[in-house]
Amino acid sequence: MSSTVEQIIGGLVGSDDQSAEAETDEPAALDITASGSIDEIQAHFLAEGWTDGHPVIPPTIDRIEAYLVDSGHDPWKTLGVATSSGRDLTIWSIGVNAVMAGCKPEHLPVLIALTEILADPAYGAEHSGNTTGADALAILDGPNAAALGFNSGPGAMREGARANTSVGRWLRVYLRNVFGFTADQHDKATFGNPTRTILTEDHDCLTEIGWAPLSTDFGLSPTDDAITMARMNSGTIIGSVFGSTPAEVLPYLGNGIARTAAWDLTHVYGLGHDQFQPLLVISPLIARLFAKAGWSKEDVQKGLFDHVRIEARTFERLIGEWSNLTAGRRSLLDLVAEGLLPEVFAESDDPSRLVPVVTRPERLLIAVAGDPTRANAYALSNDGPHGWWTSKRIDHTPASDLICNIGGD
Repeated sequence: MSSTVEQIIGGLVGSDDQSAEAETDEPAALDITASGSIDEIQAHFLAEGWTDGHPVIPPTIDRIEAYLVDSGHDPWKTLGVATSSGRDLTIWSIGVNAVMAGCKPEHLPVLIALTEILADPAYGAEHSGNTTGADALAILDGPNAAALGFNSGPGAMREGARANTSVGRWLRVYLRNVFGFTADQHDKATFGNPTRTILTEDHDCLTEIGWAPLSTDFGLSPTDDAITMARMNSGTIIGSVFGSTPAEVLPYLGNGIARTAAWDLTHVYGLGHDQFQPLLVISPLIARLFAKAGWSKEDVQKGLFDHVRIEARTFERLIGEWSNLTAGRRSLLDLVAEGLLPEVFAESDDPSRLVPVVTRPERLLIAVAGDPTRANAYALSNDGPHGWWTSKRIDHTPASDLICNIGGD
């Protein structure tokens, strides 16, 4: 606590001269910051905090230029500003960290879309180092995902596939190097989560069963390649889901989502309002079970809403008695009476009545990925507005930034 207070005081009383000196000390984009053997370069990057702790590919100017050359993008084009550090989000900075993380040039459009999410105020990238340690989970969907090397099958959330792993690593390194989310700067996570690989939806399964991908919940077309991201607090594996009908499967899935929800419910009311929007990742086997019964994804959301429930007394403790994030410790009956929660939270005054953990069915997000022969699911709780669900279209069209249109428009 004392170190945090010292940092706050230092930030408030720091002079303009100190700020200018700090900016001067930072290397420019084309500066050579290290030379020597590969071991010496790795040691220097580690000492400077420019890596995630793993070895990196040295981002030489030649490598960065080769990474960007076929994209047509102006390397100095700015996509926004990192609110936490004040640094420009340039194509060049994307390329530097892409080389370090081992991304392939064809992944650049995905990295640009992720940067657009980080630059979007709706996402709130400035919260990426908050104390609960929630970390970003990016979900890729679209017809070109497999061709780009992204794995949506067995081990869909595990390292191994270069595309999923390197792009997920790029996000963590970019947050460190450009946004300043390191322990001695802006990352104040108590524990933190490991770097998450890119979760990729099973496009073939979605097409087969007629379900739209996750990104359509945020306004994009089902034919788009898209990346959707939010910050997640924790997750619960729902293993060996047993049943051959939706009625048999729904209670198990609903229980898994409910068990994942805890203090995060302050984002239903309190710390945020109607901003708890957990994600349920179901295997293609489970998705096909629902589709075979004629259920749309919206039907599954409505069915889950009736099963993702906890006792009212537990809900009230989580948002009030066991948390200092919600003022007043009002009961659910009070909140409904004041129009702050829907009627479903006050169907009786029995403290043991079951109430939902979200305000409406569409707040229960669903993605399809994983081993197509296994009946497993994974529930993850989001951190409300501290990395709010945001989706961007991935544009694979080569840019025309560097083309000289003589006599053109």
